[in-house]
Amino acid sequence: MDKLLEVKNLHTTFFTHIGEVQAVRGISFDLELGDILGIVGESGSGKSVTSLSIMGLVDEPGKIVEGSILFDNKDLSKLTQKELSEYRGNDIAMIFQDPMTSLNPVFSIADQITTVLMRHTELTKQQARERAIELLKMVEIPEPEVRIDAYPHQFSGGMRQRAMIAMAISCNPKLLIADEPTTALDVTIQAQILELMRHLKDQINTTIMLITHDLGVVAEVCNKVIVMYGGLIMEKASVEELFKNPQHPYTIGLLQSVPRHEKGQRKRLQPIKGSPPDLLNPPKGCPFAPRCPHAMEVCIQEPSPLFNVSSTQSASCWLHHPHAPQTPGYIQVKEDAHE
Repeated sequence: MDKLLEVKNLHTTFFTHIGEVQAVRGISFDLELGDILGIVGESGSGKSVTSLSIMGLVDEPGKIVEGSILFDNKDLSKLTQKELSEYRGNDIAMIFQDPMTSLNPVFSIADQITTVLMRHTELTKQQARERAIELLKMVEIPEPEVRIDAYPHQFSGGMRQRAMIAMAISCNPKLLIADEPTTALDVTIQAQILELMRHLKDQINTTIMLITHDLGVVAEVCNKVIVMYGGLIMEKASVEELFKNPQHPYTIGLLQSVPRHEKGQRKRLQPIKGSPPDLLNPPKGCPFAPRCPHAMEVCIQEPSPLFNVSSTQSASCWLHHPHAPQTPGYIQVKEDAHE
C-alpha cells in the first residue's frame, strides 16, 4: 500500500528554564492510506507531542531538533508556519482532547466551521454555511439548520465533540489526527463518537491516527497500534497481534492492568509498579528497565533496537536478542496477558 506519512528519527525537545525535556527521543513509523493507527501509552509517554509535531503545533519552548516528517513525500518539519497553514485543516486535520477549550466560546458553530471552509476552498459564505449544515448532519447533530447558529456553551460535551469532528473533516483531509477524542465523555457517548469516526473514515476516505491511553478504544477501532513509553516506541504491531501475543513487558503490563469482564472469572488487576522516567534526565538504557521484572544489565546500559518478531510486529526489548537468556517467566506472563 502507499505510504501517506513517514516519521523518521523524530526528536522533539522542550527547552525549559530547568533543563531540556526530551519528550520524543527518536521515533520512526509509517502510516499507510486507509489505516487507523492507535498510539497508546500512559501520560508523559510522548504520544500527544508526536501528534503536535506532525501538525507543526509545537510551541516555544518546544522544538523539533532532529528527524523528518514526510507527508505525501513532503517534509513537514522543514516548512514555515505559513506553508504549514496550507496543510493544516486541509490535508491534515486534528480533533483535540477537550472541545470546550478548543472551540472559541465567542463565535458560533457556524462561524467556526465556515471560517475553515472559506480559508481552504473557494466557497462563498452562503455555500460554506450550506456545507457546514451538511457536515453537522454527517456527524448526526439533530436539527443542524437550527443548531448551527448556537454557541459552544449551548452544546453538550458529546455535541461539542461532534462539532469539532465536523470542523476537522470539513475539507476531507487525507489524515485525521484524534488526540484523546473521548476522554471527557461518558461511556455511552464515547461509543457513539468512536462509531461515528469509523463511519466517517469510509465516507470521506481518510486515514486516522488515534492518540489514546485506553486499550479498549484501540481494540475497538484501530487496525495497527504503536505503544510508547518514555518518549520511545516500545512495540509496533497489528491490533490482533498485540492483544493475542504482546512482545514487550510494558505492553504486557498495560494489558494486565485492564479490567476484563469474563463470566465466571475474577482476577485481581496487576498494576505496573513504579513511576515513568523523568525526561529532563532520561535513562541511557531502556526507559522501562527500572519497572521491568525481566530487566538485565544491558537494559540499563543501552536502549534496545526494535527487533522484528514477525513481518508486522516488532518490539524494543533485549529479550528478543538471539543471545538473550531464556526467560520462562516472561513467556508465561505473555500467555496470561491475553487469556
